[in-house]
Amino acid sequence: MSTGTSQILDAPVTGQHTTVPFGERLRRSAPWWLLPATVVTVLTCFSGYAIWTAIVGHNQWGPYLSPFYSPQVAVGRTPVSPAFFVLWMPLSFRATCYYYRKAYFRSFFLDPPSCARNEPGARHSYKGETRLFVLNNLHRYTLYLAILVIGFLWYDTVQAFFVHGTTKLQLGLGTGIMLLNVLLLSGYTFGCHAFRHLVGGRVDCYSCVRGGMVRYKAWKGVSLLNVRHPSWAWASMFSVVAVDVYIHMLNAGWFLDPHITF
Repeated sequence: MSTGTSQILDAPVTGQHTTVPFGERLRRSAPWWLLPATVVTVLTCFSGYAIWTAIVGHNQWGPYLSPFYSPQVAVGRTPVSPAFFVLWMPLSFRATCYYYRKAYFRSFFLDPPSCARNEPGARHSYKGETRLFVLNNLHRYTLYLAILVIGFLWYDTVQAFFVHGTTKLQLGLGTGIMLLNVLLLSGYTFGCHAFRHLVGGRVDCYSCVRGGMVRYKAWKGVSLLNVRHPSWAWASMFSVVAVDVYIHMLNAGWFLDPHITF
């Protein structure tokens, strides 16, 4: 019986049958190049969209500010979109992310293209994060920039819940999308491997350091987020685009933001 396509696997010890999850069956039956091709397509489209929305100008509607333009930067008269003055911070964090490194090394550079599959052409020895990609070693520092941006995004989201200049609370589709986005971005940022190491990864003995148990609990909390780090990465990337697209549609007058005010 082929384990690549079957739904039931024989357990050799107990003789019981185990159901293979649908996602695992799909992964086994799909061609090896499907995942790298998908990653190339999605990341290329995201990069193109990020550049486009940064060029078109300030994207804000009422209390809703696009995450591509947060924090707001006053740069005076310049041919460069203000978005480019802030985009480099979260993008540098993603570009040097341990998960995204794996994604684009495999998908864009076929290094290697997949598990148990050799690199195309002549084989060469692994040289680590050298040459151009030595900048990936700055990931732990880009983390601080990402946390700074998350702070501004939380501020923008809280502000969106209040009618400008008043204390009236408003709940709308836009506020819901913005809140979901900042939650996903927070899960991605604070589930980062570098943040996990910063919290408690450097400690060999928690009971031997001051506040060790507090750090241990914090490390366990971050580890819960870290387990799903790839999922946080992809979901937060799509949510950022969703907020920006929604604000673009409001500015284009396609519809009015449905909301209630208290």
